[in-house]
Amino acid sequence: MTRILWVVAMAAGWAFAGLTPALAQSSGGEGVSMQTLLKRGYEIKAAAPNGAQYVVFLQKGNSAYACEFVTITNSRCGSINKEAQ
Repeated sequence: MTRILWVVAMAAGWAFAGLTPALAQSSGGEGVSMQTLLKRGYEIKAAAPNGAQYVVFLQKGNSAYACEFVTITNSRCGSINKEAQ
């Protein structure tokens, strides 16, 4: 649990610094959409402003994702740890 909190804190730091995690993918490409993650049982744990956009952090067990809203209907999500499913 401590590891997940550390990873989320680091990702939040990237968000505030205006950086995007290297693993983030477009929801239209190889990555996964926020809708898909929510359907798989992931829960929204936090949200952080990133300029005019928001980064939302989702978690299920030891697996965590960060999703950046590109538009209101399009998000880019990527795993922020190695245990992502």
